[in-house]
This record gives sequence, structure tokens and C-alpha cells, in this order.
Amino acid sequence: MKRVILNSDVGEEAGFDEQIMPYISWCNIACGAHAGNDQVIQKTIDLALRYQVKIGAHPSYPDHENFGRVVMDISYQDLVETLTEQIQKVKYFTEKNGGQLHHVKPHGALYNQAMKSNEVASAIINSVKNIDRSLIIITSKDSLISYICKEDIEVRYEVFADRNYNNDLTLVSRTEDDALLTEPKKVFDHVFRMISDGKVKTIKGEELPVFFDTICVHGDNPKSVQILEHIYKEFLKRNYVIK
Repeated sequence: MKRVILNSDVGEEAGFDEQIMPYISWCNIACGAHAGNDQVIQKTIDLALRYQVKIGAHPSYPDHENFGRVVMDISYQDLVETLTEQIQKVKYFTEKNGGQLHHVKPHGALYNQAMKSNEVASAIINSVKNIDRSLIIITSKDSLISYICKEDIEVRYEVFADRNYNNDLTLVSRTEDDALLTEPKKVFDHVFRMISDGKVKTIKGEELPVFFDTICVHGDNPKSVQILEHIYKEFLKRNYVIK
């Protein structure tokens, strides 16, 4: 049987976390910088442990106001410091509850900048090294951070189930009406093409090759629960293992 690893960004107070957990393998918990707080983090960790979901930290630029989706003008040292504090916080609460931190996935503008900025990518890597070199970093294939990691930090690649892609394999901007996919069947078709053919169909209809280890459905997608339930059931019908 083939295996599918589904991940989701959680702890962002979207209201769907408990319904999401039964369908995912890995979760990425907001660290309080773009969303959430200590209480939300601990509650989300409890859910993940209950459903045996691997726990990751989801650090971001410290920017609640813009949900971490705007690039901040912040010094390298300050960025390393805030990211280290964010990841350490999730690690602390996870271990306090008997779990183990599995990975780190940057959020929003930080994720996008790490794909092309040497300084941002290095800041993320050094913050991980400050805490635990065994942690995995999740990013997209061919992102700059994946190359800088080299042999120091393990990397896993992801694609996005509920987002449309441009022809250069960047995500369609959230400012565009067609950036987000919300119809479960369309999302599954989008995902299954990636799984079965190793290709993604772009917003302009071109089919391009993709390489990935895990598939993300955003936890703040208004249809995230319906999408994940549909994907989960469709994969099971086709004898795929999820978890």
C-alpha cells in the first residue's frame, strides 16, 4: 500500500483543529507570533497527542496584525532570536505533555522569503540548530533554504492541496480570487494528479512536474474539514495509507 502524509497548519484559532486532527499525519502549530498564544498552543498539542499526529512548530514573523503574511523589516539577529523563542516554546510544551517535536515549518511571508532570501533561510536554519539539529524543516522543492540546509538539517518537501500554482510553481497570490481551492472534489483531483502523475496543473492549465513528501491543507481554509475528510476517504478507497 502507498502512503500519503497530510499536514495542516493549526493553532491559528480558525476553529477547526479538533475536526482536522483525525485526518492528518503531521501538524504545524502556530507559535504565538502570527496567531495563537500559550493556552492555544497547549490545547493544540493535547489534540495532536490524542490523535497521534506528529507535532511541528510553525514560526513566523512576529506580526499578529497581518497574520504573518507581510515581510517584516527585521534585523538578522532579531529574526533568529524570535524564531528560536517561538520554536522553543512549542518544543517545551510538547515535551511537558510527553510528546516530541518532529519538525519546523515556517509560516506565510517567512516561508516565501526562505525560498529566495539567503538571510531569512539562514536565520531559520540557525534557530533550528539553536534548539535541536534533529528537527526536520518543511519547505517546497528547490527552495533556497533546502539547498542551504545541505547535510546539516533534514528537509522534507511539500505541495499544497488547496492552493493554485503559477507556471513558475509559485503559489497564486492570496490577493487573487482563484488563489484558494475550497471545493473538496476539485482539491482531490488537484492532489491526485500530483500523486499519480507527479504533476500539478497550473492556473493557466499547464502540467508541470512536482516532487514532494507531504501534502498541506491549510487549517484556516473555510472548507478545511470537508476537504480533508473527502481526501482521506478517497485515498482509502484507492488503498493508500494515511498517517
